[in-house]
Amino acid sequence: MIRRAIVPLAIAILTAVCFLPALSAAFLNWDDNVNFLDNPAYQGLGREQVRWAFTSVLFGHYIPLTRLTWSLNFAFGGMDPWGYHLLNVLLHAGNAAIVYLVARRLLAAAVGGGVQDGRHQPAVLIGATVAALVFGMHPLRVEPVVWITGRADLLCGLFALVAAWTYLRSVERRGTADRRLVVVSALALAAALLSKGVALPLPAAFLLLDVYPLRRLDRLGWWSLVKEKIPLLLVDVVGAGVILYALRHGAALTENATYGPLARLTAAGYSFTASLVRFVWPAALSPLYEMPARIDPLEPRFGLAVGAAVIVTAMLIALRRPWPGGLAAWTFSALMLAPTSLAVRQGADLAPDRYSYLAGLGFAVVVGGAALAGARLVERGALSRSIAWAAGITGLAGLIGLGAASWSFAQVWAESESLWRWAVEVDPTCSVCQGKLGESLIGGAAGFSRVAEAEVLFRRAIALRPDLPDAYFNLGTALVIQGRFREAEAPLRSYMERVPRAAVGPERLGLNYLLEERYADAIPLLRSAFIRRPDAPGLRGYLTQALEARARQLQAEGRAAEAEPLLAEFRALGGAQAAAQVRPDTLAPGPGRADHP
Repeated sequence: MIRRAIVPLAIAILTAVCFLPALSAAFLNWDDNVNFLDNPAYQGLGREQVRWAFTSVLFGHYIPLTRLTWSLNFAFGGMDPWGYHLLNVLLHAGNAAIVYLVARRLLAAAVGGGVQDGRHQPAVLIGATVAALVFGMHPLRVEPVVWITGRADLLCGLFALVAAWTYLRSVERRGTADRRLVVVSALALAAALLSKGVALPLPAAFLLLDVYPLRRLDRLGWWSLVKEKIPLLLVDVVGAGVILYALRHGAALTENATYGPLARLTAAGYSFTASLVRFVWPAALSPLYEMPARIDPLEPRFGLAVGAAVIVTAMLIALRRPWPGGLAAWTFSALMLAPTSLAVRQGADLAPDRYSYLAGLGFAVVVGGAALAGARLVERGALSRSIAWAAGITGLAGLIGLGAASWSFAQVWAESESLWRWAVEVDPTCSVCQGKLGESLIGGAAGFSRVAEAEVLFRRAIALRPDLPDAYFNLGTALVIQGRFREAEAPLRSYMERVPRAAVGPERLGLNYLLEERYADAIPLLRSAFIRRPDAPGLRGYLTQALEARARQLQAEGRAAEAEPLLAEFRALGGAQAAAQVRPDTLAPGPGRADHP
């Protein structure tokens, strides 16, 4: 038992080493601010925090188990990001070790006619080790590992891999599946879905594994394969209902008029091809591949991607007899990517790297299969010693290259400014990247001194994508910080027009008027914002400050009767004890995507 644990333990350690720069990383202005820095709801492990974890649909995600791990981090380490990053790294390292166990069974079935008995053969162990290391060390893993908000993909991946491993154990005999193990697999699937909904296609993926490499279809038939998966399918149906509820109540989905069926299919084809290309050549990875305002299937990048997806599919179908593993891996990737690709949520992301966490498993196993084939050739003496050594050194160099790339990219993700400078360098036309870089300049250590540079970035972001709202909010904030109150009014009103139900719009414009001492204009805006978000930090204090100041103005003008209702409201909100003095240089940029209904 101890000897068998050496290989997966070594895989976990080597994987963790590649992501050690994450331990010195910070919270980022990319959802971390909404999920952690500005979110007291998760801070602790009491009844209220547990209730929030199991009732919140923030961002359209129902991820109670993931949110409970956030609370666990806070209970042990407060707001120190080190602990959050450590748990992410440990989760991913553990996942890489489980990939080894799963790949060992898949590769054994592939070379054993569907039987997993040969999983302890040296060639199979070599292939499984390579597959696990490719999965674990690949730069595509940097986003979910080094980004604290990426925890959901890691935790979902953990339970999904346990579900897969348990399912493979349940069918290791040639008969029908072991019902007890199928139930355990279903429970693991439920935990995966409670971590993030991307595991929803897993039962369909298990059916795919039944076809190849397990080769169970010819022996048992479709109906038997489906029937034995009833526990998994029941979990899936319930999970799908919960996911749809969360999307409906917590996320803003694009209308069909914006992205119709053809556009959604085009985006799906693009994501399938992009996932494979980034796996093969992980250069110029970015935290954000910006969703265009309109998806045109005839645009070169989309047309080429969809055409490539069709060609790859046709080629793999033609090669299905001599190389069934290629078609199985491609189909698995498409299955796991389909729900996120076809949904096209309102937001900035087009085929982000984190979606490949589960979807890319098949490609890693294919690489492991190549290593297995090479090892078997060596065993049979079909390769000369020099060629075998050259192949081994080449493979080792490739793994070292993946690890070095992940280490380097993890340093880019260490803090917001370096991340968004890299993103702008990769794609200067990315509006959100320009805006996020501007946010990091305002919110960073330099603060007020770099706001002029941030203003330029916000204006550039608006020029690139005038339909996106956040840059208007941030431009208005930058102008307020500089004391240019009159100029700030127009972009803040533009933000309010684009996101009419968000509380931060009237709050920020109200603060602008408050600083300008236009108290009569500030009060209705701050009051509206307070009604929408009474728990917003500082908002009660700003409203009471405006009420008191306006009441004093009216009293000085001899209009005491008009001042009295304002003073009554002032006292009801807590009076002088609640009042807060606002300073321009303390205003935070970035409304946060959670504030967009």
